[in-house]
Amino acid sequence: MSRSPSRKGTSDSIWERAVLCAEAALDKKATDLVLLDVREHTSIADYFLIVSGRSDTQVRSIAEHVEEVCRKAAYRPLAIEGLRHGQWVLLDYGDVVVHVFYGPVRDFYDLERLWSDAPRRALPPSLITLAAAASGDAADGTR
Repeated sequence: MSRSPSRKGTSDSIWERAVLCAEAALDKKATDLVLLDVREHTSIADYFLIVSGRSDTQVRSIAEHVEEVCRKAAYRPLAIEGLRHGQWVLLDYGDVVVHVFYGPVRDFYDLERLWSDAPRRALPPSLITLAAAASGDAADGTR
Protein backbone atom coordinates (compact mmCIF):
# COMPACT_ATOMS: atom_id res chain seq x y z
CA MET A 1 0.00 0.00 0.00
CA SER A 2 1.33 3.42 -0.92
CA ARG A 3 2.06 6.13 1.62
CA SER A 4 1.65 8.77 -1.08
CA PRO A 5 -1.76 10.40 -1.34
CA SER A 6 -1.17 11.16 -5.03
CA ARG A 7 0.03 7.75 -6.19
CA LYS A 8 -1.84 6.56 -9.22
CA GLY A 9 -1.03 2.96 -8.42
CA THR A 10 0.99 1.94 -11.46
CA SER A 11 4.69 1.31 -11.61
CA ASP A 12 4.80 3.47 -14.76
CA SER A 13 3.43 6.51 -12.93
CA ILE A 14 5.89 5.98 -10.08
CA TRP A 15 8.77 5.67 -12.56
CA GLU A 16 7.56 8.86 -14.26
CA ARG A 17 7.62 10.66 -10.91
CA ALA A 18 11.17 9.45 -10.26
CA VAL A 19 12.25 10.67 -13.71
CA LEU A 20 10.50 14.01 -13.13
CA CYS A 21 12.45 14.45 -9.89
CA ALA A 22 15.71 13.53 -11.64
CA GLU A 23 15.06 15.98 -14.44
CA ALA A 24 14.24 18.76 -11.97
CA ALA A 25 17.45 18.10 -10.03
CA LEU A 26 19.48 18.18 -13.23
CA ASP A 27 17.85 21.50 -14.16
CA LYS A 28 19.74 22.97 -11.21
CA LYS A 29 23.03 21.25 -12.09
CA ALA A 30 22.82 18.41 -9.56
CA THR A 31 25.78 16.05 -9.87
CA ASP A 32 26.43 12.35 -9.33
CA LEU A 33 22.82 11.33 -9.86
CA VAL A 34 21.96 7.80 -8.76
CA LEU A 35 18.49 6.28 -9.02
CA LEU A 36 18.06 3.17 -6.86
CA ASP A 37 15.19 0.72 -7.27
CA VAL A 38 14.48 -0.24 -3.66
CA ARG A 39 11.13 -1.99 -4.23
CA GLU A 40 12.52 -5.43 -3.36
CA HIS A 41 14.41 -4.16 -0.30
CA THR A 42 12.04 -1.93 1.66
CA SER A 43 8.44 -0.80 1.93
CA ILE A 44 9.60 2.79 2.52
CA ALA A 45 9.59 3.69 -1.18
CA ASP A 46 9.98 2.32 -4.68
CA TYR A 47 12.87 4.58 -5.70
CA PHE A 48 15.59 6.57 -3.99
CA LEU A 49 17.01 9.41 -6.03
CA ILE A 50 20.38 10.54 -4.70
CA VAL A 51 22.08 13.67 -6.03
CA SER A 52 24.78 16.08 -4.92
CA GLY A 53 25.21 19.82 -4.87
CA ARG A 54 28.49 21.69 -4.68
CA SER A 55 27.41 23.99 -1.82
CA ASP A 56 24.66 24.30 0.77
CA THR A 57 23.10 27.02 -1.38
CA GLN A 58 23.00 24.72 -4.42
CA VAL A 59 21.61 21.86 -2.32
CA ARG A 60 18.73 24.08 -1.19
CA SER A 61 18.20 25.33 -4.75
CA ILE A 62 18.02 21.79 -6.13
CA ALA A 63 15.58 20.68 -3.43
CA GLU A 64 13.35 23.73 -3.84
CA HIS A 65 13.27 23.26 -7.62
CA VAL A 66 12.37 19.56 -7.31
CA GLU A 67 9.54 20.53 -4.95
CA GLU A 68 8.32 23.27 -7.31
CA VAL A 69 8.35 21.01 -10.39
CA CYS A 70 6.55 18.24 -8.51
CA ARG A 71 3.99 20.67 -7.11
CA LYS A 72 3.19 21.85 -10.66
CA ALA A 73 2.65 18.19 -11.58
CA ALA A 74 0.29 17.82 -8.59
CA TYR A 75 2.74 15.77 -6.48
CA ARG A 76 2.93 16.96 -2.91
CA PRO A 77 5.66 15.82 -0.52
CA LEU A 78 4.70 13.96 2.61
CA ALA A 79 7.71 15.53 4.31
CA ILE A 80 10.71 17.73 3.64
CA GLU A 81 13.65 17.60 6.03
CA GLY A 82 16.94 19.49 6.14
CA LEU A 83 16.11 22.39 3.83
CA ARG A 84 17.17 25.02 6.34
CA HIS A 85 20.76 23.77 6.67
CA GLY A 86 21.33 22.57 3.10
CA GLN A 87 23.63 19.69 3.97
CA TRP A 88 21.19 16.84 3.32
CA VAL A 89 17.69 17.59 2.15
CA LEU A 90 15.18 14.76 2.02
CA LEU A 91 11.99 15.11 -0.02
CA ASP A 92 9.58 12.25 0.68
CA TYR A 93 6.99 11.69 -2.04
CA GLY A 94 5.97 8.31 -0.66
CA ASP A 95 6.95 6.18 -3.63
CA VAL A 96 9.98 8.30 -4.48
CA VAL A 97 12.37 9.67 -1.87
CA VAL A 98 14.80 12.33 -3.07
CA HIS A 99 18.08 12.82 -1.20
CA VAL A 100 19.97 16.01 -2.07
CA PHE A 101 23.40 16.05 -0.44
CA TYR A 102 26.26 18.45 -0.07
CA GLY A 103 29.15 16.34 -1.45
CA PRO A 104 31.17 15.67 1.74
CA VAL A 105 27.99 14.81 3.67
CA ARG A 106 27.01 12.34 0.95
CA ASP A 107 30.42 10.70 1.20
CA PHE A 108 30.04 10.41 4.98
CA TYR A 109 26.60 8.76 4.93
CA ASP A 110 27.29 6.71 1.77
CA LEU A 111 23.69 5.66 1.07
CA GLU A 112 24.78 3.87 -2.10
CA ARG A 113 26.84 1.45 0.00
CA LEU A 114 24.03 1.08 2.54
CA TRP A 115 21.61 0.19 -0.29
CA SER A 116 24.20 -1.61 -2.43
CA ASP A 117 21.85 -4.56 -3.03
CA ALA A 118 19.32 -2.27 -4.71
CA PRO A 119 19.76 -2.11 -8.49
CA ARG A 120 20.54 1.20 -10.12
CA ARG A 121 18.07 2.28 -12.77
CA ALA A 122 19.34 3.88 -15.93
CA LEU A 123 17.96 7.26 -16.82
CA PRO A 124 15.98 7.76 -20.01
CA PRO A 125 18.30 8.63 -22.92
CA SER A 126 17.12 12.24 -22.88
CA LEU A 127 18.59 12.71 -19.38
CA ILE A 128 21.75 10.60 -19.65
CA THR A 129 23.69 13.27 -21.53
CA LEU A 130 22.49 15.99 -19.16
CA ALA A 131 23.50 13.94 -16.10
CA ALA A 132 26.90 13.12 -17.55
CA ALA A 133 27.56 16.77 -18.40
CA ALA A 134 26.60 17.88 -14.89
CA SER A 135 28.76 15.23 -13.23
CA GLY A 136 31.62 15.16 -15.69
CA ASP A 137 31.14 11.37 -15.84
CA ALA A 138 30.91 9.04 -18.79
CA ALA A 139 27.46 9.16 -20.40
CA ASP A 140 26.14 6.00 -18.77
CA GLY A 141 23.56 7.62 -16.51
CA THR A 142 25.05 6.33 -13.27
CA ARG A 143 27.54 7.61 -10.77
